[in-house]
Amino acid sequence: MEIANLVIILTAVLFAALLSGIWVAAALFLVAFVALTLNDNSSIGLIFATTTWGTSATWTLAALPLFIWMGEILFRTKLSEDLFAGLAPWLKNIPGRLLHVNILGCTIFAAVSGSSAATAATIGRMTIPELQSRKYPLQMIIGTLAGSGTLGFLIPPSIILIVYGVSAEVSISRLFIAGVLPGAMLVVLFMGYTVIWSMFNADKLPKDETPDLPLREKLYQTRRLFPVLGLILFVLGSIYAGWATATEAAALGVFGSLFLSLVTGNLSKETFMSSLLGATRTSCMITFIIAGAAFLSLAMGFTGIPRLLAEQISAMGLSPVMLIFVLTLFFMLLGFFLDGISIVVLTTSIVLPMIERSGIDLLWFGIYVVLVVEMSQITPPVGFNLFVIQGLTKINILSIAGYALPFFFLLLTAIILLTAFPGIATWLPARMTG
Repeated sequence: MEIANLVIILTAVLFAALLSGIWVAAALFLVAFVALTLNDNSSIGLIFATTTWGTSATWTLAALPLFIWMGEILFRTKLSEDLFAGLAPWLKNIPGRLLHVNILGCTIFAAVSGSSAATAATIGRMTIPELQSRKYPLQMIIGTLAGSGTLGFLIPPSIILIVYGVSAEVSISRLFIAGVLPGAMLVVLFMGYTVIWSMFNADKLPKDETPDLPLREKLYQTRRLFPVLGLILFVLGSIYAGWATATEAAALGVFGSLFLSLVTGNLSKETFMSSLLGATRTSCMITFIIAGAAFLSLAMGFTGIPRLLAEQISAMGLSPVMLIFVLTLFFMLLGFFLDGISIVVLTTSIVLPMIERSGIDLLWFGIYVVLVVEMSQITPPVGFNLFVIQGLTKINILSIAGYALPFFFLLLTAIILLTAFPGIATWLPARMTG
């Protein structure tokens, strides 16, 4: 079957499945089955079994449910309330006030998990109920969470950067260093947009009930942040000191959150079981989608669609700037249907020779790829962060996508800035290693 006809059929099947209301993971599996069937593959059952098992039975993936459980435990204690109480006096005079907790929380947690899904799920579990109870607008609660959750891919330790570094034979430590300034740039863009939106929509924000406290009192209120910050430093320190891997650090995070819950008197049989069941439900939902995305990615590899698109781009003979422009559109298109890691794995071997011939720095290109992949996390129909937030809120996926749209354009702005000023990614590694 011709590639063009195959793309049309698979797109129609995916949208029909999603509109029918079946589970997202089931829709991904269905499209993969159709793709393999139309490709005359006789080993669909074997491919299905090996792919889903190989994707889910990995030690690295064990960090995901553990970090989610940590968030569930914190959600059921007073620690999440303390997080807001400690930050509120400092955010009082910043337009948007507590909406910035989503951005700052995701920034901190991204440095712990390295996973976009784990960041969005854990911070969302803590902040969504608190912000809703304070009557903050839902569109900004969801938007800031969806956008900031993508930071898990950029701020080290990043799974995507590790995959890219291995594929492109680029130093992973230099890639981690290169991700610091672009990550900070995104935080500034997200907070800046929140400030501007809040200034023009002050009537949609709840009345500020936080008293204007003197500096001494603010510092005293900040003591309520110490348990949460201590837990984060405990987890982060174990990773960067080399004492633990990300998965082992996640287990330490669960232990630390249980300990804090016990010390603060919030740990009971009921809260323990409800946190465990909540983490199990969320983790199963995410893992099922990961398995479906992996099966679909493999099916796409059999059809040859990603490879054909990349080869056609290579045949155009574009200038470096035009090449980046076309590749942005190309990666955005793939992001509609594939998860981030699959995009990198499927296209790197074809795209990297083009990049090297154009004289583009492979270190810079790695950060660029991560930014484009981050955009795919908040674009339907296969925007992974959208699915995670839908699992937390039960809100329609298209509504969540609409709330996240401004942050999609902020990520696009970050890509434009990175292209115009490549030093944003390359300056720090050059200073630290040169």
